[in-house]
Amino acid sequence: MRNGLSDWNPEEDPRFHDTYKFLRRYRDATYSLKVVVHQMETQFRLKYGTSVDEFLDSIYAAGADLSGDNIEERAKSIERSNRMLKMLDSSVDLLRTNHKHGEQYYWILYYTFLSPQKPNGTNEILEKLRSHISNISYRTYYRKRHKAIESLSTILWGYTARETIEILNIFFPEE
Repeated sequence: MRNGLSDWNPEEDPRFHDTYKFLRRYRDATYSLKVVVHQMETQFRLKYGTSVDEFLDSIYAAGADLSGDNIEERAKSIERSNRMLKMLDSSVDLLRTNHKHGEQYYWILYYTFLSPQKPNGTNEILEKLRSHISNISYRTYYRKRHKAIESLSTILWGYTARETIEILNIFFPEE
């Protein structure tokens, strides 16, 4: 292929590795987080007769210190995971609303990585995309998926690619 995309493998490209890995794990991470939160809420209701938030608010209001407690550690872990997923969600939303191809990229990312149910292969993704992107082929899908991941990467991690460092040095030379 003339543009080199036929040989592109996101798992081997260091510019996309983190974003691609992040996207590939999004569906499972979201599900796992929901399960853990549900389990924790159920345990709190059974054990304390209240929600996690109400329990923690009352403990903190009473001046109790939960440092090192399993409850606090689990809550911090859940919160950290939740913040990471929210960062991705807000980055995808920014891509969708501000990039010139944002709407198309959004639907490609959504059906490929973000929807609750994992599609059964590329054919199913293409079928779902047809209502958002007319005349989409395999080649177009993979090309646009590559561009969507690249665009999302710049939102998540910033412009750190080698190609942009030279431009940055011209406009903002180091002193």
